[in-house]
Amino acid sequence: MSDAFSHSDPAQVTIEGIRKAADLISGAVLKTPCLPAPRLSRLTGADVYVKYENMQVTGAFKERGALVKLSSLGESERKRGVIAVSAGNHAQGVAYHAGRLGIPATIVMPALTPFVKISATRDYGAEVVLIGNTLAEAKAEADRLAAEKNLVWVHPYDDAHVIHGQGTIALEMLEAQPDLDTLVIPVGGGGLISGMAVAAKAIKPSIEVIGVETVLYPGMWGAMHGKDVRCEGATIAEGIAVRDIGLLTTEVVKQTVDEIILAKESTIEQAINAYLTLLRTIAEGAGAAGLAGMLTDPDRFAGKRVGLVLCGGNIDPRLLSKIVVRELARDGRLVSIRIDTPDRPGVLGEIATTIGDMQGNVVDVAHHRLFLNVPAKGATLDVTFEAFDRPHGEEIVTALRQRGFTVRHLEIGERMD
Repeated sequence: MSDAFSHSDPAQVTIEGIRKAADLISGAVLKTPCLPAPRLSRLTGADVYVKYENMQVTGAFKERGALVKLSSLGESERKRGVIAVSAGNHAQGVAYHAGRLGIPATIVMPALTPFVKISATRDYGAEVVLIGNTLAEAKAEADRLAAEKNLVWVHPYDDAHVIHGQGTIALEMLEAQPDLDTLVIPVGGGGLISGMAVAAKAIKPSIEVIGVETVLYPGMWGAMHGKDVRCEGATIAEGIAVRDIGLLTTEVVKQTVDEIILAKESTIEQAINAYLTLLRTIAEGAGAAGLAGMLTDPDRFAGKRVGLVLCGGNIDPRLLSKIVVRELARDGRLVSIRIDTPDRPGVLGEIATTIGDMQGNVVDVAHHRLFLNVPAKGATLDVTFEAFDRPHGEEIVTALRQRGFTVRHLEIGERMD
């Protein structure tokens, strides 16, 4: 990338720069609400406030930094056009505001980027290039295109203009909720937490700033602790699946961030589901990472006034529906069982009646007769039913066993071999 991204002096990122960025984006980027979340407070044991950056036009916070960077370009740079590498949200932020400003934009994305983000980026008028399976592979192609076409880089995180734009979120949060004790912020390359930490510490030096990464991509955690880490794997939080964190952001984080928490994939799924079912709002994996951090270490936040950044809501609807089903299963409200039965008329009705009489709701049945591991005079039923909670589900299973059926639990989606 260009020399603009090779400077790692944290003095580049200032509260003055963040305040100027706030003036610059005023009216062009939504000043999203920061509201109390009583149901998340009950879930976590903290006093939780949520900053709804999923309400931006592009569904994520990234357009703040993108607009600040694009606005800094001279006329000749605008005519040359810009290029960016992104798994989705930075892509949309650059595409949307480049279109508004009349700047040609090329976005290089990994081929495995969720289609909802690819489609949205194209709809904003950018030229989208899909290549490779990782951001590193996409960046290699973007480097080639930038040199070939003399395009201007808009880095997703390691640029002072971008960091200043992201820092405006902290200004708005502390204006709306000045008594916050702690900010919990998702971490990918570090642009969001760098800007927010500089702003928050300048306004309120006593405030804690906690970052959250997925356990599969702990790059900033490794940098803070001086440890070599491996960053790889398929994560539901692809927006923070960053292998190469920023040079500038790393220096800022070391000076301003108090701690990085690593969240498991299952906990991020739980956080996505909590946003949907408790707050009736949509969070993508990266957007839910802050809440996942609180769920990972609830004692760390108990009794504190905590500000969460719901930084993005661009999740594939099919993935969201799958997460909801998986969380119902984890909570014991969706139960999948296998029942060995005699192959005679009325057995299925007897099983369904038993479940229904106990106020369970059958949602799926698979009836197996022809597999060789099923007795010739027998059958096997895979039944999935809804229950009020885990104890209710166990009561239904017990009732089936009391009627003489052999029952064992299955994982949701498990089927006959």
